[in-house]
Amino acid sequence: MTRSRPPLKIVPPQLDVPASSGAELEVGDAPTSATQRIVDSITNAIAERRLMPGTKLSEQKIGDIFEVSRTVVRQAFNQLSRDRLVVLEPARGAFVATPTAEEARDVFEVRAILETAVTKQLCATITDEQIRQLRVHLEQERAAVNNAEVPGRTRLLADFHIVLARMLGNQVLEQMLSELLTRSSLIALMRQSSQSAEESHGEHVAIVDAFERRDVRAAVRLVDKHLGNVQRNLDLDPQRIDLANILNH
Repeated sequence: MTRSRPPLKIVPPQLDVPASSGAELEVGDAPTSATQRIVDSITNAIAERRLMPGTKLSEQKIGDIFEVSRTVVRQAFNQLSRDRLVVLEPARGAFVATPTAEEARDVFEVRAILETAVTKQLCATITDEQIRQLRVHLEQERAAVNNAEVPGRTRLLADFHIVLARMLGNQVLEQMLSELLTRSSLIALMRQSSQSAEESHGEHVAIVDAFERRDVRAAVRLVDKHLGNVQRNLDLDPQRIDLANILNH
């Protein structure tokens, strides 16, 4: 039985099509750009838990939102499918992926390997300026958690891990971790509680404290504990909602 949810929406970026023209962006009119905008918007909505696993994605509705043809939307769905964020089912359409328990274990296992390596390397090389940058990020997290700003706090709590990888200057590592974090959003709690968000923020503070002391062993232990706590919050069933509820605010 579908539960009632507050209406949410995907907010598409402004397309390079005159508002008064009424023209539909076809494949010949910069399809790569239009496709990527749809991919980015849906990916962000998944990462911020505005699109839940199992959500039906309508080609026509998304095409109307972005003012593009269904062919362009289909290209975006294919890319999202390759990234395992969307499942394409014959005769049924596209759905936000619903990872299995096995996939969940695999994703967090890879995250643990990557983030342990990041932690060890960064703790040995981190500068005072980078510590200051992390403290600024923690202040932003705290503000979002205190304001119960769910999309903002979800994004900031995930971005903490991306910031650590970025500080190493390895773009490939940063991209890999970013993709894993987006998939983690499909696996983690469908609605992160204020309490669990508060706990995650507190764990981030402890990790930065260990970085500031240059205590590699403590930092690795804290990161491992943090990922374990996140993974334990995987026991809620995803809620299937109608796409119309998130496209019209």
